[in-house]
Amino acid sequence: MVSRFEHPAGGYKKIFETCEDLPETLPATVTGRIPTFLKGSLLRLGPGLFEVGDEPFYHLFDGQALMHKFDFKNGQVTYFRKFVRTDAYVRAITEKRVVITEFGTFAYPDPCKNIFSRFFSYFKGVEVTDNCLVNVYPIGEDFYAVTETNYITKVNTDTLETLKKVDMCNYVNINGVTAHPHIERDGTVYNIGNCMGKGATLAYNIVKIPPTQKDKSDPIEKSKVVVQIPSHERFKPSYVHSFGMTDNHFVFVETPVKINLLKFLSAWSIRGSNYMDCFESNESQGTLFHIAKKDPGEYIDLKFKGAPIGMFHHINTYEDRGFIVVDLCAWKGFEFVYNYLWLANLRANWEEVKKAAMIAPQPEVRRYVIPLDVHKEEQGKNLISLPYTTATAVMYADGTIFLEPEVLFSGPRQAFEFPQINYERHCGKNYTYAYGLGLNHFIPDRICKLNVKTKETWVWQEPDSYPSEPLFVQTPDGVDEDDGVLLTIVAAPGSQRPAYLLILNAKDLSEVARAEVECSIPVTFHGMYKP
Repeated sequence: MVSRFEHPAGGYKKIFETCEDLPETLPATVTGRIPTFLKGSLLRLGPGLFEVGDEPFYHLFDGQALMHKFDFKNGQVTYFRKFVRTDAYVRAITEKRVVITEFGTFAYPDPCKNIFSRFFSYFKGVEVTDNCLVNVYPIGEDFYAVTETNYITKVNTDTLETLKKVDMCNYVNINGVTAHPHIERDGTVYNIGNCMGKGATLAYNIVKIPPTQKDKSDPIEKSKVVVQIPSHERFKPSYVHSFGMTDNHFVFVETPVKINLLKFLSAWSIRGSNYMDCFESNESQGTLFHIAKKDPGEYIDLKFKGAPIGMFHHINTYEDRGFIVVDLCAWKGFEFVYNYLWLANLRANWEEVKKAAMIAPQPEVRRYVIPLDVHKEEQGKNLISLPYTTATAVMYADGTIFLEPEVLFSGPRQAFEFPQINYERHCGKNYTYAYGLGLNHFIPDRICKLNVKTKETWVWQEPDSYPSEPLFVQTPDGVDEDDGVLLTIVAAPGSQRPAYLLILNAKDLSEVARAEVECSIPVTFHGMYKP
């Protein structure tokens, strides 16, 4: 599953370049045959504006949110895109400068102000960005573009018009929510974020948003906290990007990458900082695995711990014979991987990109197994009895249960990331296949499939081609778990048509069709297929 190609020409630099809104849809040139069951839209989010006037954005997660849409109709494909009209975007375009601080870019006070008003601008507190460049998902009958703050942005997925900015703080005790909720078949949405918990300490709340209401009221107004999970450190919550959910339990992995809240509040206001300045690592904490019952919500006070990892994406979580199986994309050690995602690093020449990746945390696909039935008299022995895994859990004298994972895939500087599964049928259930974006020294250059039971792998890859997260779409009458197709957007900077939508057979990653467009498409992070 490792990459077969080097990238000395540096074509990958093109996916980190600014592009513009499209005034109208573009017809795509189709090669192959579009499956007849594809009749909706592929929606994607990512950065599209990497500088404002003379001021650059510095980090991968700073560029302003651009929404992409490929529409399928009668075997034909069209492409459209539009910037999400967030406050961060509109004010930046209006003032021709960075106005709201982003993940790795600080917004300096207006240079046109006099020295006194500029000085006092630092003391107005934190103005949190609404730059929703990470994902899009449904809530009730509506769709929201999201990032990882308290703001989500309602969008029209037909026209890509921006409709409304929503502050989740108005409805639940939360400082922000992830861009990776879990959505049940009836439309119920679960998400997680840090909050102010009991005793003036930080904690993590899991929030539930109900499905479409019979009275057509906004489901967000009925959001509620299901369960609260304690933080290991009082004022330093861990960075949260996703969480696991089975039919009966939530799983939260508390990594050693911390947000220093006091630094976040004080340093930002006084001397000017960005989000990245407020992260630090607790080198002694390790990784903590928290579990909670789902209905009714109840925290289970058991101490599960593992060696330090960074973790952004869960693959799947399910229960089997009294155990919770947790599959995830790990980065070894306690260092924050985002330290290596500055745009200057990603736009460097190929040898420099490889050199930086050599010292970065190394990726692995891991399986952890958590026992639900724990007895103190079982100290010193492996508590895991599932026959198909080498993962272990051993109780120490202090009651801590130390988890050792089974490695499902490992390749030096070759990550299996942005994972996807047959979510509709297998989220929270025993499964066989995962699909992912292959990162070659942090550069996306292949689509991968992994059999999590046998560790067999498949790869799609072409020279100087840079795909995005693959989204699985089930064949309507499909029987097997992998009966379906994968949808991914590929940048091919050296081609006559520099970008295309690629459709792969999920069975073997063979090409089904591609739809090429005559414009460049920058990097995208996450998205969804809307039937």
